[in-house]
Order: sequence, then structure tokens, then C-alpha cells
Amino acid sequence: MPRLSLSLFVVTVAVASSLSGSISIAQESAKPQPNTATAASTLEAKHLANIRQVTFGLPRAGEGYFSSDGQSIVYQAFPVGYPFYQIYMQRLDEKTPLRLSTGRGRTTCSYFSPDGQSLIFASSHTDPEIEQTEAKARQLAKEGGRRRYEWDFDPHMEIYSIKSDGTGLKRLTNSAGYDAEGSYSPDGKQIVFTSSRDGDPDLFIMDADGSNVRQLTNVPGYDGGPFFSPDAKWVIFRSDRQKEHMLQLFAISVDGKREVQLTNNLEQVNWCPYFHPSGKYLIWSGADYSQGPRGANFDLFSLDIEAAGDTLNAGTVTRITDHEGADVLPVFSPDGTKLMWTSTRTADKTSQLWIADWLRK
Repeated sequence: MPRLSLSLFVVTVAVASSLSGSISIAQESAKPQPNTATAASTLEAKHLANIRQVTFGLPRAGEGYFSSDGQSIVYQAFPVGYPFYQIYMQRLDEKTPLRLSTGRGRTTCSYFSPDGQSLIFASSHTDPEIEQTEAKARQLAKEGGRRRYEWDFDPHMEIYSIKSDGTGLKRLTNSAGYDAEGSYSPDGKQIVFTSSRDGDPDLFIMDADGSNVRQLTNVPGYDGGPFFSPDAKWVIFRSDRQKEHMLQLFAISVDGKREVQLTNNLEQVNWCPYFHPSGKYLIWSGADYSQGPRGANFDLFSLDIEAAGDTLNAGTVTRITDHEGADVLPVFSPDGTKLMWTSTRTADKTSQLWIADWLRK
């Protein structure tokens, strides 16, 4: 399977050597700590207020999403002593997370159903050679210490649903190749996701129970990170179809008949787009790669979007963050008043989730 070294936020985040330990799954823990706030820069203060860290105690955490009531979040994080991300849920007024995934294999891309009663995530815990997979990961961390992150398109990755209390795990996909990066439609009836079942990572849509799968994109290159627009007419996503690894933003109508390219700067990696609930603009993370990946830093940007007949027009771009740490994977709360993203602006430079009040309507 291919590897995409630029597709996820931790392009510049290293794998910690502490992950080479042999602490058992039963021993994992996340020690709650008080909130950590940070001052906004002059630029950030135009858009963000009350910036604070919301995940603690796990070596790294990121890619968080809000529940429909905005009171809980779900995210992926490294457990203590295990070499792959697992999926956790926590209330924002509490600091002790509940692990939802099985504790084995790679996991990614969790997302709440609109009714808040269940979630989806992708997992490779059914890997028939999981012992060897884990052993290789531990050995790599032990030998390399800290290395550049690369995302594996694990062929054993499948999409699962689970109730918000951690029960009722159900497999939704069962195909050869990578199935992940799923999210619900606004009415909860459909899931859009990325799959390599046809030999190339493309977008697919299925009913929420895993049935009625249909292909949405079919272009050489990686298409991924899809989300429905608030009116459910469009799916936004990232793709490196023009130049390998140099991700750009696209939108495609849910019937697959109309596609719009939203960014077209092959010297900049643009990825992880997410709509504001108003549908008037989206937010994403971008970095200048004109001088290569070394030194490139990801910041957040917004892009005004205007619906025009049967297409979308891209408008004004506004820079949102300018911190020296990486700022990536931004999402809005359902009411549009909060922004959550993954950042290495922590004191120890590890990735954690941060939340701020969003000042634009």
C-alpha cells in the first residue's frame, strides 16, 4: 500500500522514543490536569479568544471533533506504552477520557453521529498479524528514537461504529484495502469516507449502517479527509492528484456530477478543510513547501465560500494563526462559537488539542 508522508498533521511531529516500552494495555492512564491557557498573538486575537489546552496526560493527542451538543469531544491519542493511536472520548467539563477503541492496532478518524448516540472510527485491530505489527512499531521507535511521521494506509483498517457509552462495537466496512477517514452527513443517514478498495484512495459514500456503498471520486492520486457541507449538497476533501504529496482542497457534489478545486498552489500543502456551520466559509491548515518540508510550518486559514447556482466559488483567504508551533486539523463546534484544533504550541512541543472562542459569525 502507498504511504502519504504529508497527509496528516504530524508531518513535523516526531514519534516519541518512550513508545518503545512494554507497559500493558491495562496499565494505560491519562492523569487529569488543570487547563493551560495561552495568550493570542496580535493576528490570532482578531479571530480567537480564550485559547486553552484541553487534553492532558497522554503522550500525544489530536484530530478532535465535537458532539452535537458541544459538550463532549472525541479524538485520537497515543496511550502510555503502546505504539499506535487509540480513540478517546471526554466531556469538556471533565479531564479523564474514556477509551472507545479496542486498545489494539492503529486507529484514526473518529466522528460523532448527529444525534450524539454513537460514533464511528477506523481501526486495524483485526490485523491477523497484529503481534508482529506491534513488535515492528516498538522496535522502530526503539532504534530510531524520534523520526518524521508517515501515515500508513494500513490494508486492515476498517470503519466501525460504537455507542457513546463504549458498547456495541459494529463493523461497517469489510473490503480489501484501507477504509478510514469517515464522517456523517448532517442528517446522520450517510457516511462519506476514503477507501483504497479499487487500488487507489478515493472517496465513497455509504448508508450509516454500512450498506449501499457508492464511489464518489475516481481520479489517480489520494482523495481523503472528506466532510459534508452543512446543507449536505457538497463534500469537501483534500487531494494530491496534481502533484504527489502536495495536497489541495476540492469540493464535489454529493451526486458526484460537479467538482470544484478550491486551492491551486502547488508550492503549499493545503489540507484538513472543515465547514463553519453557517456554510459561508471553511477553515483549513496550510504550509509553504516552496523550500521543501524542512522548516515548513502549518497554520490555520479561512476561505470564504459562495454558492453560485450548481457550483461553489472560492473567495477571500484569511490567516487565522501564526504560532511557531504547528496548528492543524481545525473544526468548529456545532453552534459555530468554538474552534478546536491540534497544535504543538504546548510547553513540551507535543501535539495536544486546543479550544478557543471563535470571534467571527
